[in-house]
Amino acid sequence: MKSMQKYISMLLSVTLMSLSFTSTQAAMISNDLIINHVQPGNAKAELLQTINRSDVKQQLLNMGVTPADIESRINLMTHEEIAQLNQQIDELPAGGSLLGILLIIFIVFVITDVIGATDIFPFIKPVN
Repeated sequence: MKSMQKYISMLLSVTLMSLSFTSTQAAMISNDLIINHVQPGNAKAELLQTINRSDVKQQLLNMGVTPADIESRINLMTHEEIAQLNQQIDELPAGGSLLGILLIIFIVFVITDVIGATDIFPFIKPVN
């Protein structure tokens, strides 16, 4: 019995030692990784904030687009598209052309209608 206990304890010791030699990976988290992880959510929130301004909403309603359509369209956009749209909005003159913002949004909506991702404008037929 004593030899059996000795054998089991040796086996468990070897097993525990082998478990400690398994490879683990630890790496530093870079600032770029954190920024790229947080930035898409911020860009989307920034775009939604711009869209939810009363003057922008009014212009879009005048164009026949509802705020619900816009938010659903923004939710379908990729992070790159959102970043590009925000960059174009940022490049507009300060206090400047609301019409420019609306034109950019309208163009994005037309493009997504043409590719068939959405169906907001009835006069645009998607490419099949």
